[in-house]
Amino acid sequence: MKKTRFVGGKRSWHQGRILLSLLLLLALLAVGGCGKTSPTSTTPKEAPKKSQTQTIELRLAHFWPSTHPAEVELVQPWSKAIEEATGGKVKIVSYPNQTLLQADSIYDGVLNGIADIGISCFSYTRNGFPVLEVFELPGITYESSRVASTVAWEGIKELNPKEVQDSKLMMVLTTGPGDIYSKVPVRNLQDLKGLEIRATGLSAKTLQALGATPVAMPQSDAYESLSKGVVKANLGPVEVLKGWKQAEVTQYLTQTPFLYNTLFFVTMNLDKWNSLDPETQKAIEKVNEKFFKEVAAGLWDKQNDEALKWAVDEKGMELIQLPADEAQRWIELVKPIQDDFVKRMDKQGFEGAKILNTAKTLADKYNKEFK
Repeated sequence: MKKTRFVGGKRSWHQGRILLSLLLLLALLAVGGCGKTSPTSTTPKEAPKKSQTQTIELRLAHFWPSTHPAEVELVQPWSKAIEEATGGKVKIVSYPNQTLLQADSIYDGVLNGIADIGISCFSYTRNGFPVLEVFELPGITYESSRVASTVAWEGIKELNPKEVQDSKLMMVLTTGPGDIYSKVPVRNLQDLKGLEIRATGLSAKTLQALGATPVAMPQSDAYESLSKGVVKANLGPVEVLKGWKQAEVTQYLTQTPFLYNTLFFVTMNLDKWNSLDPETQKAIEKVNEKFFKEVAAGLWDKQNDEALKWAVDEKGMELIQLPADEAQRWIELVKPIQDDFVKRMDKQGFEGAKILNTAKTLADKYNKEFK
C-alpha cells in the first residue's frame, strides 16, 4: 500500500508558501500605489485666467491737419492721458484732416456712430445749436481764447441746453477774439465803409452791419484773394497770419476783440459713453477737466501770440488799436444782431434775454479774472 500522506502534505506546504509570497507581493504593490501617483493619472489643472482688461478703442474725427496744435498739443496728449487714467482700458485713435468725416459732418457722424468722438465747429451744423450761437455773437468782448472758452464751457453747464444733450459733451474750446487784417489801414468806421472783407456766416452779417462788404470764401482761398486784391481784408483769429501766411499779403492789423469768436466742441457718442462703467467714466471726466483748464481753453492764445509776434516783428505789420469811444461805436452798430438773437430765442420758446445776459455776465467776470 502506497503512502501518500507525506507526499500530499509536502505539496500543500509548498503551495501555501507560493500563495503567501503572492499575497505579500500584491500587498507591497498596493502600498507602493498609495505612495506614488500612477503616470497615467493627472491632477486637474486650473484653466488660465482671461485678462480682466479689455481695450475699448474709440475713433476720434477732426478736420485739422496732423501737424496742427489741436492734434499735437491737445488730442494726442489728452488721448494718452485717458489711456493711462483708465489703465489701458480706453484707447483713442485720432483721424485728423477729415480722413474719417468731413468737418461739417462730424457732429452727426458722432451721433450715428461713424466716429465715437468728434471735434469741430458748432456753427458747421446749420441751425443745430441755436442757443450756443450766443457765444459767437458780436458785441461781447473776449480778451483771450481762455476767457471765451471758459465763458462758453461754464455758460453751457449753467444753461444746459437740450441741443447738446444727444451726445456726451466732454469740453469746448474757442479761437477767442478775431481781428481785421488788411491791405489798407482800418482806424475807424469810415475806413471800413465798402471795404471788401473775407467772411462767412455770422461774421458776414456783423461786417455788413458795420458798413463793410463781406465776401464769402473759405479760409483756404483768402491768401490768393488778398494777394490779387479780390478782397482787401480778412476777419478771423490772428493765428492765420502765420499758419496761413496771410501776413505776407496784408500790412495792417486792427484789433477787434468784440467782433469774432468761433466755438468748437469735443463730444462723444452717448451710447458709447453710457456703455463705459462708472469708474472709467469718472477717470475720463477727471482728465477732461485737467486738459480743458491746462490746454484747450488757451490753445488759441498760444497760437495767436506767436502769430502776432511773427507778423509784427518779422513781417512788419502795423498794429492798430481802436480808441475806446471808436470801439463803442462799432459795438452799438452790431447790437441789433444781439437783439435779433433774443427775438429768435423767444420765438423758439427759450428765454433769449437770460441766455444773452449769461454770456455777457460771464465775459465780464473772466475778462477781469484772466486780465
